[in-house]
Amino acid sequence: MLKKLYDKCVSWAGYKYAKQILAIESFIESSFFPIPPDVMIVPMVISKRNEFIQIALIATIFSVLGSLFGYYIGYSLNEIAVQIFEFYGYEYSDTFREKFTTGDSFKTWLGILFTAGFTPLPFKLLTISSGIIHFNLISFILICIITRGLRFFIVAYLTYRFGQKIGPFLDKQGTKWSIIITGIVILIAMVVYFLFLK
Repeated sequence: MLKKLYDKCVSWAGYKYAKQILAIESFIESSFFPIPPDVMIVPMVISKRNEFIQIALIATIFSVLGSLFGYYIGYSLNEIAVQIFEFYGYEYSDTFREKFTTGDSFKTWLGILFTAGFTPLPFKLLTISSGIIHFNLISFILICIITRGLRFFIVAYLTYRFGQKIGPFLDKQGTKWSIIITGIVILIAMVVYFLFLK
């Protein structure tokens, strides 16, 4: 089933209304859909190289909006949240909210959300979980903008730069490099926090 969805998303990249489909796909991926926007971004940028910024921007904007919908599901639609968790093979716990609401646990969740927004981790489960624990909404929005923007703009730029070679590279090395880049970004964020904001 997932393979068929993946192939369908790739085929959508060649449609006349590919940008509108990308917007919808980016929105629903952040809240419940299993296929990431990257699978459309790559072929779209290959076919329209000079529009890579616009393509990445569409994915970012609608991914953030979808993140807010995921947050709303977790915040207000508990039964739907449980069903989505079960669909992805995760167990929902009633003690989850209590564990990540204050103090160091809040900071831990901040780091988890930041990492999930930039890597292949199941981002939609983190957006829903953020609503469940009533994570600070402003912080949530800022993290989504930064992490999703970084991810999609990097993918779009690399595709613009290297063309069709980027597809096989992302399949083989994408996870490793996204984790490395995330680690570097988190390290920089920590340095800025401790030097200037603490």
